[in-house]
Amino acid sequence: MRFLKSIYTVLLVLPFALAAQEKTDSVVAPSKSKLERAAFEGGSLIESQTNVLNTKGTLQMTMNHRFGIVNSGPGSNDMIGLWAPANIRLELSYGITDRINVGFATIKDSRLQDFNLKGAILRQTKDGKMPFSLTYYGNANYDARPPSNFEHSSDKWSFFNELIFAKRFSRTVSLQLTTSFSHFNYVEAPIKSDLFALGLGGRIKINPTTALLLDYNQPVTNYEHNLSKPGMGAGFEFSTGSHVFQLFITNYKALSPQHNVLANQTNFFDGKYMIGFNITRLWHM
Repeated sequence: MRFLKSIYTVLLVLPFALAAQEKTDSVVAPSKSKLERAAFEGGSLIESQTNVLNTKGTLQMTMNHRFGIVNSGPGSNDMIGLWAPANIRLELSYGITDRINVGFATIKDSRLQDFNLKGAILRQTKDGKMPFSLTYYGNANYDARPPSNFEHSSDKWSFFNELIFAKRFSRTVSLQLTTSFSHFNYVEAPIKSDLFALGLGGRIKINPTTALLLDYNQPVTNYEHNLSKPGMGAGFEFSTGSHVFQLFITNYKALSPQHNVLANQTNFFDGKYMIGFNITRLWHM
């Protein structure tokens, strides 16, 4: 309970802290450095979040889709996973301010309901006074499967907290490092309920509308017991103003970051991966 109170405190206090910082920034706007463009085109980088936040009053709809494993074995007849059971995530998010976005998503597998928040803590400036951006992303996931699947109602909840360090090195190259902490109210032994993970991602722009994407996530807590495999993704991004479309291969299917960190058993380097895509659409209210 002490841990949950800490999580709730962070989620309650952070929006107000960011709003206060934004107000302070606006007061000194004439003398402050100009902000660098966001390091990435969209709010997601294959399986990871990025430092991109939508401006105040912007509504975003996101669809994440993962097909089945491309090579699931002899006799599978899944047509490189396209006929296999898929996982889907649908999300609506909204820019409360230029520094704070909130969202809600629903995920097919495990009937997860995802309440999330993203906030800009530090933002990269063009003059180099602030050489990188620091962004917070967090969620609370509720498993909406029937109560018969759980001993206690509190077992349905899991939480994810992440810090995203991102830098736009040039017009063509952007990189980010992430560190995350996840908590599950209930797990089965020998899995631990508190999980740490690290991530690395990059974007290389090929032309004004196309970019190459790379994404890697390394579990720390359960990796030593071979309970969770690293996440790996590679693909392309196509952007057209208010639309961003990403097409890639990945070995993560859960579409919830803490569930991927918890017990991913698909090994990318054994040829076990899926075709996936992310689509985002923006409306400026």
